[in-house]
Amino acid sequence: MRKLIALALLCLASSPLMAAECATTVEASDAMQYNVHSITVPKTCKTFKVTLHHTGKLPVTVMGHNWVLAHASDEAGVIAAGMQAGAANSYEKPGDARIIAHTKLIGGGESDTATIDVGKLKAGEQYAYFCTFPGHASLMKGTLELGK
Repeated sequence: MRKLIALALLCLASSPLMAAECATTVEASDAMQYNVHSITVPKTCKTFKVTLHHTGKLPVTVMGHNWVLAHASDEAGVIAAGMQAGAANSYEKPGDARIIAHTKLIGGGESDTATIDVGKLKAGEQYAYFCTFPGHASLMKGTLELGK
């Protein structure tokens, strides 16, 4: 009986740790940089949340940032379509099927969260995340992969 109680307590104590593995925070600055350049998503997660926090002070119209996830091969096309979509659409083409997950465009001091359906990710495929604000993707990008 003691072993059963100890096991139950251990499971309860580890639950927050397991939940924490299915989320991360990426900070973006007025210097056009993400503080995280690679993310590994545990395949045990059903969803994975990425919270983008803009640590700068500049407004969204001057130094807006977002976090957009797509297959690495689709990055240039998503960025080009986003430029045409404009600021009113967070520099993301509405309904763009190439976008797997994204945050809205945010300014200094703001945050937003993207939720990834982990079932849509495949092991061994290359994913990229980037900011679609004009000119930012050259500096603000990273890679995402499905872990083991």
